[in-house]
Amino acid sequence: MTIHSLSNFSRVVLRFFEDIDTPLSLGLYLRVKAGNWREAIAVSVSPNSYLDHDKYLRDASASAFLRKCQGLPTLADTRLPAIEKWRAGERDCYLTNQRLVRYLPEFSNSVDTDPRISDFLKSVKNILAGWLGTSPPDVLSGRFGPGATSSDVGSRTTVAHKMQSVPSITHGALGVLPYWARTSWGRNVSELHGEIEAVKGNRFLTVPKTALVDRCIAAEPSINVFYQLALGRIIRRRLQKATSIDLDRAQDLHRESARVASIDNSLATIDLSNASDTVARNLVKLLLPSQWFSALDSLRSPFTRIDGKTILLEKFSSMGNGYTFELETVIFLAIAAAVVKCHGISPLYGVNLSCFGDDIIVPVEVYPALVSVLSFLGFTTNPEKSFSESSHFRESCGGDYFRGHPVRPFYCKKIPNEPQDWIVVANGIRRVQKLLDPYGIEPPFRSWMHVLSYLPIAIRSCRGPSALGDLCVHDEEERWNWKRRDSIRYFRVYTPARWRYVSWRGFSPGTVLACAVYGTGGGSKGIIPRDSVLGYKLSWVPYS
Repeated sequence: MTIHSLSNFSRVVLRFFEDIDTPLSLGLYLRVKAGNWREAIAVSVSPNSYLDHDKYLRDASASAFLRKCQGLPTLADTRLPAIEKWRAGERDCYLTNQRLVRYLPEFSNSVDTDPRISDFLKSVKNILAGWLGTSPPDVLSGRFGPGATSSDVGSRTTVAHKMQSVPSITHGALGVLPYWARTSWGRNVSELHGEIEAVKGNRFLTVPKTALVDRCIAAEPSINVFYQLALGRIIRRRLQKATSIDLDRAQDLHRESARVASIDNSLATIDLSNASDTVARNLVKLLLPSQWFSALDSLRSPFTRIDGKTILLEKFSSMGNGYTFELETVIFLAIAAAVVKCHGISPLYGVNLSCFGDDIIVPVEVYPALVSVLSFLGFTTNPEKSFSESSHFRESCGGDYFRGHPVRPFYCKKIPNEPQDWIVVANGIRRVQKLLDPYGIEPPFRSWMHVLSYLPIAIRSCRGPSALGDLCVHDEEERWNWKRRDSIRYFRVYTPARWRYVSWRGFSPGTVLACAVYGTGGGSKGIIPRDSVLGYKLSWVPYS
């Protein structure tokens, strides 16, 4: 990012606030004009303060525009508040573990317990056993993830690099080694060096979340995550078979449910704060069938290495663990199903009850009870992102709706510098205007026109439908740039043209063969790492 880039972006931001034209956007305009970026980012709005979708969308679009933008001169230490939030999650998990320990089978007969809580926890456990079965398969089919591990860092995170590095594993997961040794990966490591590193747990990391705070994740030991992903996939399959909830498509279902609920208030949408970091170990032990718990527990990281210190974890698993998302989904869904049944309502999965991670949808009648139950089990409902009853706003899985109208604002993720970055900003601004003016009555936002002025003329002429994504500038159909050939329409686009390859020359023949077995790699040129696009070009692509 250069000073020139920030200057150009500042002009676009100011014009966007002028286009929004509300008292709130005027306040943001004055803050940015004075260089108070941090104050501008901190402003937020609540849909409960609005009576119609248009006014809310205008203010929400103004306040959200910069919230996730990386590289702004805020002088904010984004890592420190993330670490504080992580430590708060550990404190919450410690308290939850202490609160729930009396309900564990080994202690329940020796201490006083509330029979109502015991019965509820048993009902949740029975639901989970019905979905997942008594145990996972004895033999797991592991798979690689795209990210870093505790032994694979930086740019060396491709499958080929993982095949050749010294793999890492926790002591609890040593039982999978006989199976791992028979995989192509295991045989390749044996031929190369035969080394395996035993580690205590994972490595703490942060990734960008907003302009003011990072998101906490963890780099897991490489062999652990290989089999964690296998367990996650098994949970997905069994959940779909038992409830028809397909996590590969559930986001679309959640968005539609949120849209309908914003009209008739029949369903509540719940979002939890710091959910992944507050799934306590004793909660999982209480709710999962014993063999499932043993399998999951053996592959988790019991410790985290953070700022030079090794800390024993109170949580069960972190973001970065290959099964965390699926595990929290089934736990929240089972808890919600048990609460729904307690209210005499039949749970219809995918209709009046659904979960996607910590995004929960339930009948509006059970909202207060479910929030209380979740609180007892260690979870904090996010009041800014949870909606029920008279509120005609619902939010789930990236879909925001106000009385049935889509009102999702645009979040600019970084300061634009290259043409492809400016196209993203142009399309985000246009999407907001289309939501405010669906019939195209008003002239284009001046901020949109200003963004286009930063594009070279040849790239600026790449106009097409929104279905082509950010390969082109979205515009009215009469301004699309296309031609017809053999009854097929071809659109002019600005598309990735050159990729960075890591040559196979740096890898052993056994590694190349093992990568071929796992179906990865970029052919004879080598293997393609993450963030591998080196250049863009103008071209024509078919689109029907």
